[in-house]
Amino acid sequence: MCGIAGIMFKNGRSDHDTGVALINMLDGCQHRGPDSTGFALYGEEHRSELKLRFLVGEGAQANESVALIKTALEAHDAEIVDDKRVGNSYQALVRFDGDLRSFAYAMEHAAPDAKVVSIGQSLDIVKDVGGAHDVDDRFHVHDYKGSHGLGHVRLATESDVRPESAHPFWATGFSDVAIVHNGQITNYWKMRRRLERRGFEFRTDNDSELVAVYLADKLAQGVALREALKTSIEDLDGTFSFLVSTKDEIGYAKDNLAAKPMVMYETDDLIAIASEEVSLNRLFPGHALDTKEPPPGSYQTWSKST
Repeated sequence: MCGIAGIMFKNGRSDHDTGVALINMLDGCQHRGPDSTGFALYGEEHRSELKLRFLVGEGAQANESVALIKTALEAHDAEIVDDKRVGNSYQALVRFDGDLRSFAYAMEHAAPDAKVVSIGQSLDIVKDVGGAHDVDDRFHVHDYKGSHGLGHVRLATESDVRPESAHPFWATGFSDVAIVHNGQITNYWKMRRRLERRGFEFRTDNDSELVAVYLADKLAQGVALREALKTSIEDLDGTFSFLVSTKDEIGYAKDNLAAKPMVMYETDDLIAIASEEVSLNRLFPGHALDTKEPPPGSYQTWSKST
């Protein structure tokens, strides 16, 4: 059992308190996943630059990992514009105009004890063990301004309680695509091998990473996100509800059995989706919300311009 949440402000501005909104939403469903918490945050877009975040740990080993990452960035002609250490992570804003997929895979191998959390022009993924307020205390998520974002609380059932096992997952090798997922993909290895035969690499055995790469690959082929979500219901076996985001859109898909809960609330100004209604109520305390539950086998997208 895990909890997912997502929010988008439709006016396209990147000055909304998305960090605060997602903290409140995840706090409402923290009982669904007390082991780890994560956020995919979309802020101001850096059109000629990329934001990278690595998990590096702490102490001397982390210092060595950061040094190796900087060497790898230089070797791949990525100029560091700004960088900093926050908690157990290292952030770098770089200028880079080469092949993104090759660059992303190279960064995955930059340091043996470091892991890439996210790469994007506007995406920044923050995740760690503990609850929403624990992660906020370490990374100051409440300070994040943006247009939209995703959140996840995890109950560890198939892997250890570690920061790298937390959600959200980015689409390894692609920019600005992230996913939060509640459920299980039962044809995981079949789908993964298909993508690996085409040269894609995976960094975990988590089925959420697979869904993210599957969708990002469709987008790279020119398929619209809405259509990619439709085909995902046809191609992926299992019981699942997931949210996906790009730098411009947010969307959801539910399998045909609809065994995993999802509820949504939409106004002219925003769309908010979560595993439980209590998360939506945290956005509007004291208000009676006209919410609805997406039907089985359904999918939908929203963009910042709608």
